[in-house]
Amino acid sequence: MLIPPDPFWLRPMSLLDLPEVREIDRLSFPTPARVGLFEHELEQNDLAHYLVLGRMGEADGRLHPIIGFTGFWLIADEIHVSTIATHPQWRGHGLGELLLLALLLESYDYPATMVTLEVRRSNTVAQELYRKYQFEEVGTRPRYYRDTGEDALLMTMPSLNARYFQFLDGQQTAVFQRLRSEA
Repeated sequence: MLIPPDPFWLRPMSLLDLPEVREIDRLSFPTPARVGLFEHELEQNDLAHYLVLGRMGEADGRLHPIIGFTGFWLIADEIHVSTIATHPQWRGHGLGELLLLALLLESYDYPATMVTLEVRRSNTVAQELYRKYQFEEVGTRPRYYRDTGEDALLMTMPSLNARYFQFLDGQQTAVFQRLRSEA
């Protein structure tokens, strides 16, 4: 698992994290996850894998509230990104990129060959991040988002090979430098 630079930490999500995860989810998405979704994912869905991101305290060194999370499903040989979210107060600092990077690096622990995700057509910030990580738009899911009827773009990173792993290693260096400079 990716070990981010101090003062950040990253670990698998647990049931104890859910109050903070639900709050970030509520603040991040027009239609938050239904009640019980994360419990089901953690306790009953063997395909689901979730991580939480936090920050150590400035003076006391204790873990402080969760500031982001990400999750994916492993379906056959495909990683399907189900969510990435950071608390609104922490956006714009590269933490969404850190979460994506952690997810992509973790995918090498599984027999996965590709990564897919859906993103709102209007979410150009996320689309730019995914393109930076070599995702390509491969289709559209019409009226995918029930809250607005907005289409989703289907994006794929088709090759989790050694060359892509080297690319991720370079991205990790850049992300860590940015986080250290802003910490």
